[in-house]
Amino acid sequence: MSTLPQYDLKGKTVLITGAASGIGRDMAIEFGRAGANVGVADLNLEQAEAVAEHISIKGGRAIAVGMDVCDENQVNAGTAKVVQAFGRIDILVSNAGIQIINPIDKLSFAEWKKMLAIHLDGAFLTTRAALKYMYADKQGGTVIYMGSVHSHEASPLKAPYVTAKHGLLGLNRVLAKEGAAHNVRSHVICPGFVKTPLVEQQIPLQAREKNISEEEVVKNIMLGNTVDSEFTTTEDITQLALFLAAFPSNVFTGQSFIASHGWSMK
Repeated sequence: MSTLPQYDLKGKTVLITGAASGIGRDMAIEFGRAGANVGVADLNLEQAEAVAEHISIKGGRAIAVGMDVCDENQVNAGTAKVVQAFGRIDILVSNAGIQIINPIDKLSFAEWKKMLAIHLDGAFLTTRAALKYMYADKQGGTVIYMGSVHSHEASPLKAPYVTAKHGLLGLNRVLAKEGAAHNVRSHVICPGFVKTPLVEQQIPLQAREKNISEEEVVKNIMLGNTVDSEFTTTEDITQLALFLAAFPSNVFTGQSFIASHGWSMK
C-alpha cells in the first residue's frame, strides 16, 4: 500500500471556492490537514459552515464564506473576510462550477451565459480579489484553476463547459506572465471524470440525450478512453493541488496538468 506524501502548509492561507462538496470539500479538508488556514467559500453557506467545522474539529483553522463567484461584491467581501481572519491569502483554488448537458441547437442563451459566468467570470473575479493581497509588498502566492480534460478536448453536449474550460487556459497563461513580477504563479488542474455529484447527475442526462443506457454512458463515454476503466478520484486531484501549492519554484507556472487515467494525453 502506497503512502501519500505529506505537505507542510503551516502559516499559509488558502481560499477555495465551491468548497462545500465534491472536489472542493476534499481539498478544503486536506489543505486544513496540511496546516493551512482555510477559507471555505460556497454558494451554500450552511454546507460551507459544516466543512469549516469539520476542519476545526480535526485541529485545523477554517472559516466559512458565503460566496456567489459571479457577484463582484460577494467575491471582494468574502476574500476580505478570509484575509481579516488569517492576515493573508497565499493560495486561491478557483473550483466553483456547474454542468449543463444540451446540444448547441437546443441550448438557451441563458444557459450559455450562466455557464461562462460561473466558470470564467468567477475565475476572473476571485483572481482579481486575491491578487490585491498577493501583490501587496510582493507577498506572492499561487492561483490554481480547476479546469478539465475539456480544457484540451471537446465532447458533444457540452459547448459552454468546453468553451469555459478552454478559456481558463488563457487566463492562467496571462496570469503566469503578469504575476511573475509579483511572485505569483498559476496553474490549471484538468481532471478526467471524477465521480462527484456533478458528474453523477450527468449520467442520466447523457443516457437520455444519446438514447443509451446509463451503464453505457459510464463504460463508453466517461471511462472508455481511459487506460484502466477507472474514475479519477477527489484524492487524486487534491494531492495534485497540494503538490502545486507547496512547490517551491516557478518552474510549472502557466502550465496545465491533466489527471485522467489516460482519457486525455497532451
